[in-house]
Amino acid sequence: QVQLVESGGGLVQAGGSLRLSCAASGRTISSYTMGWFRQAPGKEREFVAGISWIGGNTYYADSVKGRFTISRDNAKNTIYLQMNSLKPEDTAVYYCASGRQYYSGRQRGGYDYWGQGTQVTVSS
Repeated sequence: QVQLVESGGGLVQAGGSLRLSCAASGRTISSYTMGWFRQAPGKEREFVAGISWIGGNTYYADSVKGRFTISRDNAKNTIYLQMNSLKPEDTAVYYCASGRQYYSGRQRGGYDYWGQGTQVTVSS
């Protein structure tokens, strides 16, 4: 059974930083695309960042490019999202997700396992 457990959320002032972690079990993260999504109140869940099973290539939503960095530690089977220069509009529940076999992309339907989410709140 695949399980994804996020941690690292919290309350931070605008301009600050947070690092989210997602520990995976039941699946080797280097063999699957892994992604971060977020959902703000009243909005749909949106793609934030992904790291592909193909060579570990990374890709980002335009809204976070240059501020967020996704990475993985294969030995710990864990992925991270380093978030810098946070803005109030980054406030959301952040979810870690694991892609379907051979999938590499931004669509929610391409991911088959999800974590429970961690709240990130950025105050102005």
